[in-house]
Amino acid sequence: QVQLVESGGGLVQAGGSLRLSCAASGRTFSNYAMGWFRQAPGKEREFVAAINWSGGSTDYADSVKGRFTISRDNAKNMVYLQMNSLKPQDTAVYYCAAQRFYNDYVRPRAYNYWGQGTQVTVSS
Repeated sequence: QVQLVESGGGLVQAGGSLRLSCAASGRTFSNYAMGWFRQAPGKEREFVAAINWSGGSTDYADSVKGRFTISRDNAKNMVYLQMNSLKPQDTAVYYCAAQRFYNDYVRPRAYNYWGQGTQVTVSS
Protein backbone atom coordinates (compact mmCIF):
# COMPACT_ATOMS: atom_id res chain seq x y z
CA GLN A 1 0.00 0.00 0.00
CA VAL A 2 1.03 3.57 -0.73
CA GLN A 3 -0.68 6.44 1.02
CA LEU A 4 -0.70 9.81 -0.74
CA VAL A 5 -1.64 13.19 0.72
CA GLU A 6 -1.79 16.32 -1.43
CA SER A 7 -1.43 19.88 -0.19
CA GLY A 8 -0.80 23.36 -1.51
CA GLY A 9 -4.04 24.10 -3.30
CA GLY A 10 -5.89 27.37 -2.90
CA LEU A 11 -7.32 30.43 -4.58
CA VAL A 12 -5.07 32.41 -6.91
CA GLN A 13 -5.56 35.09 -9.53
CA ALA A 14 -4.97 34.38 -13.19
CA GLY A 15 -1.28 34.65 -14.00
CA GLY A 16 -0.28 33.58 -10.52
CA SER A 17 1.53 30.50 -9.27
CA LEU A 18 0.96 27.62 -6.89
CA ARG A 19 3.10 24.68 -5.84
CA LEU A 20 1.30 21.46 -5.06
CA SER A 21 2.94 18.84 -2.89
CA CYS A 22 2.19 15.16 -2.50
CA ALA A 23 3.56 13.26 0.49
CA ALA A 24 3.88 9.51 0.13
CA SER A 25 4.15 6.85 2.79
CA GLY A 26 4.04 3.09 2.89
CA ARG A 27 5.98 1.10 0.33
CA THR A 28 9.27 2.29 -1.12
CA PHE A 29 8.40 5.56 -2.81
CA SER A 30 11.31 5.44 -5.23
CA ASN A 31 9.89 2.26 -6.79
CA TYR A 32 6.87 4.13 -8.11
CA ALA A 33 6.20 6.42 -11.03
CA MET A 34 3.99 9.34 -10.09
CA GLY A 35 1.35 11.34 -11.86
CA TRP A 36 -0.77 14.41 -11.36
CA PHE A 37 -4.35 14.49 -12.61
CA ARG A 38 -7.14 17.01 -12.28
CA GLN A 39 -10.91 16.94 -12.38
CA ALA A 40 -13.17 19.91 -12.90
CA PRO A 41 -16.89 19.79 -12.02
CA GLY A 42 -18.84 17.80 -14.58
CA LYS A 43 -15.71 16.68 -16.39
CA GLU A 44 -13.66 13.51 -16.48
CA ARG A 45 -10.40 13.20 -14.63
CA GLU A 46 -7.59 14.26 -16.95
CA PHE A 47 -3.86 13.75 -17.09
CA VAL A 48 -1.65 16.69 -16.16
CA ALA A 49 1.91 15.40 -15.69
CA ALA A 50 3.91 12.28 -14.92
CA ILE A 51 7.41 11.45 -13.71
CA ASN A 52 9.30 8.18 -13.63
CA TRP A 53 10.89 6.64 -10.54
CA SER A 54 14.19 8.49 -10.85
CA GLY A 55 12.85 11.81 -12.07
CA GLY A 56 14.78 11.43 -15.28
CA SER A 57 11.71 11.22 -17.47
CA THR A 58 8.68 13.51 -17.40
CA ASP A 59 5.70 14.22 -19.60
CA TYR A 60 2.93 16.81 -19.65
CA ALA A 61 -0.48 17.39 -21.09
CA ASP A 62 -0.35 19.85 -23.98
CA SER A 63 -2.56 22.25 -22.02
CA VAL A 64 0.09 22.72 -19.31
CA LYS A 65 3.37 22.35 -21.19
CA GLY A 66 5.69 25.25 -20.53
CA ARG A 67 3.67 26.36 -17.48
CA PHE A 68 3.75 23.36 -15.10
CA THR A 69 6.74 21.39 -13.83
CA ILE A 70 6.62 18.04 -12.08
CA SER A 71 9.48 16.99 -9.82
CA ARG A 72 10.19 14.53 -7.03
CA ASP A 73 12.47 14.16 -4.03
CA ASN A 74 12.86 10.46 -3.25
CA ALA A 75 14.78 11.18 -0.07
CA LYS A 76 11.74 13.03 1.28
CA ASN A 77 9.07 10.82 -0.33
CA MET A 78 7.62 13.86 -2.05
CA VAL A 79 6.39 14.79 -5.50
CA TYR A 80 5.64 18.35 -6.54
CA LEU A 81 3.74 20.22 -9.22
CA GLN A 82 4.89 23.78 -9.78
CA MET A 83 2.14 25.66 -11.60
CA ASN A 84 2.91 29.03 -13.18
CA SER A 85 0.90 31.37 -15.39
CA LEU A 86 -2.29 29.88 -14.07
CA LYS A 87 -5.49 30.28 -16.05
CA PRO A 88 -9.14 30.05 -14.96
CA GLN A 89 -9.41 26.82 -16.97
CA ASP A 90 -6.84 25.26 -14.63
CA THR A 91 -9.47 25.33 -11.88
CA ALA A 92 -10.03 21.77 -10.65
CA VAL A 93 -9.35 19.29 -7.90
CA TYR A 94 -5.80 18.05 -8.36
CA TYR A 95 -4.83 14.50 -7.48
CA CYS A 96 -1.50 12.75 -7.23
CA ALA A 97 -1.28 9.08 -8.08
CA ALA A 98 1.28 6.26 -8.03
CA GLN A 99 1.91 3.32 -10.28
CA ARG A 100 4.52 0.60 -10.12
CA PHE A 101 5.69 1.11 -13.71
CA TYR A 102 5.98 4.16 -15.96
CA ASN A 103 3.45 2.73 -18.40
CA ASP A 104 0.42 4.26 -20.07
CA TYR A 105 0.78 7.06 -17.59
CA VAL A 106 -1.87 9.32 -19.16
CA ARG A 107 -4.66 6.92 -18.18
CA PRO A 108 -6.07 7.08 -14.64
CA ARG A 109 -6.63 3.32 -14.74
CA ALA A 110 -2.87 2.75 -14.93
CA TYR A 111 -2.45 4.03 -11.37
CA ASN A 112 -2.89 1.91 -8.28
CA TYR A 113 -2.93 4.55 -5.55
CA TRP A 114 -4.56 7.97 -5.27
CA GLY A 115 -4.60 10.86 -2.88
CA GLN A 116 -7.74 12.64 -1.71
CA GLY A 117 -7.16 15.70 -3.88
CA THR A 118 -6.56 19.40 -3.31
CA GLN A 119 -8.69 22.20 -4.75
CA VAL A 120 -7.12 24.77 -7.06
CA THR A 121 -9.24 27.77 -8.01
CA VAL A 122 -7.99 30.39 -10.46
CA SER A 123 -9.98 33.60 -10.62
CA SER A 124 -10.08 35.81 -13.70
